[in-house]
Amino acid sequence: MSNPASPVSRTSTAPSSGRASPAPLPSACPVVANGNGPALRRAMLRHSSISSVEFYDVAFKVMLVGDSGVGKTCLLIRYKDGSFLSGAYISTVGMDFRNKVVTVDDYKVKLQIWDTAGQERFRSVTHAYYRDAHALLLLYDVSNKTSFDNTRAWLGEINEYAQDDVVIMLIGNKADITQDRQVRTEDGERLAREYGVAFMETSAKTGCNVELAFMAVARELKQRASRSAHGASGRFNMTEYIRQESQVRSNNGCCSS
Repeated sequence: MSNPASPVSRTSTAPSSGRASPAPLPSACPVVANGNGPALRRAMLRHSSISSVEFYDVAFKVMLVGDSGVGKTCLLIRYKDGSFLSGAYISTVGMDFRNKVVTVDDYKVKLQIWDTAGQERFRSVTHAYYRDAHALLLLYDVSNKTSFDNTRAWLGEINEYAQDDVVIMLIGNKADITQDRQVRTEDGERLAREYGVAFMETSAKTGCNVELAFMAVARELKQRASRSAHGASGRFNMTEYIRQESQVRSNNGCCSS
């Protein structure tokens, strides 16, 4: 990765599992940067009790971006807490984040997932955080064509402000909506191919594909870290992984939640 990396020691307040630790991966660049604003300090205090008891081998900063109202907060809460925010809710103001540690090939991968405000007045704040992001999940609402059309502008901002090697996934959210759908799955797939990024449709309401989306990103980031640290051969094909996992879940008559 383009940022300097240093080994991370696995530490935790939890008892040791007794299993041998895998070879250390390099740390991702600091997952919290530019932490001078009061809003960020409040967010860190809110979540410090969570991160203090979770051990991990490597950490990555993941950002959720897209227009206001596309379901970024709902997607994050569904993934982290397994619940859905039903009814009216207040749009994100500025930034907020939550941590989740997942297991990828016997490594503990910590995802620090930032929920960003989609309103225009907060764009300058979002731009500042692009530089340290390792992955960006760009959401649109399948029942709102304007949010889909605006993804081109978001991709332009990502190209301008983010790292050259940032992982990008385009997500069509609210896929549980059928009658009022305005954006076809094929339209999302076509746009993703045009920009060379991965694509999925998710539903924060039902949980469909939510876990799969984040796991695909975690696997891609972990694979990149392995190549950087140990010169590991081979590349992880995120699009193919999504296709295969989606097929397995389809055959089993279920959706990844």
